[in-house]
Amino acid sequence: MPKIVNHDKRREQLAEAAWRVIRREGLEGVTVRSVADEAGMSLGSLRHYFVTQSELLAFSMRMVSDRVNQRIAKLPFNGVPRHDIELVIREIMPLDEERLAESEVWISFTGRAMVDPTFRALSLEVHESLYEGFRRMINVLIQLKLTDEGIDAELETRRLHALVDGLVIHSITNAERHDPDEMWRVVMLHLDQLIVNEYKP
Repeated sequence: MPKIVNHDKRREQLAEAAWRVIRREGLEGVTVRSVADEAGMSLGSLRHYFVTQSELLAFSMRMVSDRVNQRIAKLPFNGVPRHDIELVIREIMPLDEERLAESEVWISFTGRAMVDPTFRALSLEVHESLYEGFRRMINVLIQLKLTDEGIDAELETRRLHALVDGLVIHSITNAERHDPDEMWRVVMLHLDQLIVNEYKP
């Protein structure tokens, strides 16, 4: 009886192999052959799923975003704004090994995005998605009167976005100073200053 292959799972495994190569050797170390070797697969078998290196890398980049979104969709939200905002931000930041790997891979891809239109388009898409997510957070806080009156929603959105992005980049580019607890304290301090009123459902 022929073996049934889950093609979607196999593509994910190949993308994960590409991530490992990226973390170990950088993006320049990724070739179709190096990923096939990392995955323990023949070159011909890999090309059944990804014909070109660019196709493999684009899928690998997209999978970073997809995995974060999948985790966020499963979060145990309870309707308390501060609680729910913290849950989402924790999924974006490299606070454990899984999220650290995703952040390292994503930062590698953003460098490629500066010179490759395909990667730039996806990078901008994710950037805008994050911005919209942070804007929704700020809008909820303002609507529930949990912030100071009259704050600038656009400015506060950009500030929160920049804070989280900046912490992610610092943790990757200064790995020896990567301290998840310290990063999270910075986020908590910012939320303490932003959310000044008690939530009353």
